[in-house]
Amino acid sequence: MHRAMAFSNFRQRIGNSLSLLSVFFIAVSAVAANKPSEAQLAAITARGRLLAAFDEAAWKATDAVQATQPPQDLVQRYIARKAENGWVVDFGRLNDAQDKFIVAYEAVQSGPSAPFTVKRLDPVREDTGWNLVAAKAVDAALADFRGEDRPYNAAELPDDSTGLYVYVYPAQVKADVYPLGGDVRYHFAANGSLLEKRGLHKGILEPAPLPPGTTPAGGYHTHVLSDLPEDTDVFLVLTRKPRMPEFVAAGKLIYKVNVDGSISNAGPLK
Repeated sequence: MHRAMAFSNFRQRIGNSLSLLSVFFIAVSAVAANKPSEAQLAAITARGRLLAAFDEAAWKATDAVQATQPPQDLVQRYIARKAENGWVVDFGRLNDAQDKFIVAYEAVQSGPSAPFTVKRLDPVREDTGWNLVAAKAVDAALADFRGEDRPYNAAELPDDSTGLYVYVYPAQVKADVYPLGGDVRYHFAANGSLLEKRGLHKGILEPAPLPPGTTPAGGYHTHVLSDLPEDTDVFLVLTRKPRMPEFVAAGKLIYKVNVDGSISNAGPLK
């Protein structure tokens, strides 16, 4: 009797162990199934890097053009594009018929880190290509966007096809304070139709500046709108000073956005 009971308890323990192992393997399989591909993470990195490069080019070109004191009626918007040797930023406005972008000033780099050279176009140039498509997309995005009572930036970037993305994200208004959140990515087709509106983060985070002499290990935040890091997470890491990684909890995984913008160390969120 005792030996039979002992055998029964032994089988029960084995059964419980097998059940626990089954649960463990199911959990691991679920995490593996939700883990993004390297191609997905690389695409986020590429868009984030391009957004950071756009942002730097836009403010440097804007400073260069503003130094020439351009007439306000000629310059209402800038459109930037990456060229072979650097960035080209065109400043102008849409015409009344909304079928041309009138370029009055052009700021051009001779190399990736070179200063911008500003040229006044007289007569102005009428564009019906990228500048027109991008300007109309930015206007449509800003007309739709509903943010807080604060400054925002807009960036237009080409997608992998013939369309473009428009990012609307909070502008930095305080020294050493780098806002993250409250941002949206719009995806437009080449004909101007909206393909997707993607909220990237919900509320805006503005961490206080670090005390002098502090050596931070990195930042951290949690996503509630998606299971992946976003393009603007990469943008944050590449524009924040001092540069440090950002850890992002998204879905059942935690990611590390490295200081070069690459995304790694995906693992289960405990």
